[in-house]
Amino acid sequence: MGISMTEAQDRQRLFELVFGHMATQTVATAARLKLIDAFGDEERSGAEIADAIGTDPAVTTQLCRALAALGILAEVKSGQFRVTGTGALLRTDRTDSLHSFARVFTDPAIQATWRELDTAVRTGKSTFDTVHGTTFFQYVAGDPELSTFFPAALGQSAAQTAAALPGSYDFAAFGTVADIGGGSGTVLAAILAAHPGLRGILYDAAPAVARAAETLAAAGVADRCTVIPGDIGAGAPAGADLYLLKNVLHYADDERAGTVLGNVRRVVPPHGRLLIVDPALPETVDGSLPDSMYLSDLHMRLIGAGRGRTQAEFESLCVRAGFTVKGLTLLPPPIAFSLIEAVPDDSHDPGRR
Repeated sequence: MGISMTEAQDRQRLFELVFGHMATQTVATAARLKLIDAFGDEERSGAEIADAIGTDPAVTTQLCRALAALGILAEVKSGQFRVTGTGALLRTDRTDSLHSFARVFTDPAIQATWRELDTAVRTGKSTFDTVHGTTFFQYVAGDPELSTFFPAALGQSAAQTAAALPGSYDFAAFGTVADIGGGSGTVLAAILAAHPGLRGILYDAAPAVARAAETLAAAGVADRCTVIPGDIGAGAPAGADLYLLKNVLHYADDERAGTVLGNVRRVVPPHGRLLIVDPALPETVDGSLPDSMYLSDLHMRLIGAGRGRTQAEFESLCVRAGFTVKGLTLLPPPIAFSLIEAVPDDSHDPGRR
């Protein structure tokens, strides 16, 4: 007696999941070799690509066929390939390139950390420190490739958010927005450019804001933004009526997240607002978010103390810091971030610095 169609589909799905690490390495190899760049806008054979990137023709053709099976390439006739829309995102010359993103998440140091997932499940602790003998951010700073690709990947993510966020919230209702942990200012520059009556404060560690002047000047908003180097775990600048935390709490455990929120609460005016831009997980896995959001949740645990949170967990964090959540909305796809708006709780007086 044969198996049913449903059973066959279940088996195939499990096979695909088990083979997933092979797919990762296939894409990683294409990214490391800059194979997609070698195609340009042309159809090329595996042998032609091998000649362009200095690899073995037979194995390169096998690699191209695997990439075609994964949707990165298309095999237009035997041994002849072209780049698909998905594959084109790995080109290094595109402004919306995801090449750096792919390089970071397929880096051997990251893969080694994921191989110790069972250790994290047993102990509840980060595995990156154990595997590499240092913290994730210290390792990145000392690694020639990751120190280049990680900031670039963050920039690619920020650019996506910068394109969607300015039109997704009523920033015009405020006078000054402070972007806490805003890095080089990509998101804040886009907000200020879209709202000419708004002023900005960019606050982050000195290395993170080192190129902020360039970013703000390119957007034509440098005259409306003050850049303040500082530690988001030690304080927050006064002077704004809207405080923005974009993808900051995602990297923090509850204790550090509470500290950052508390710092903002001490300086936000009574009429001010807090806007958190972070992934907000549903209370149950209901298919409303892509699979990658739940894998990202595990990833944050493996490389440090960060984690994804549900709306209820965000509300709990905010209440403990003296805020009341007023609403949650989703940014438009493909960005799987939520906008969580909170107001100061009058009954909570954290004291003013």
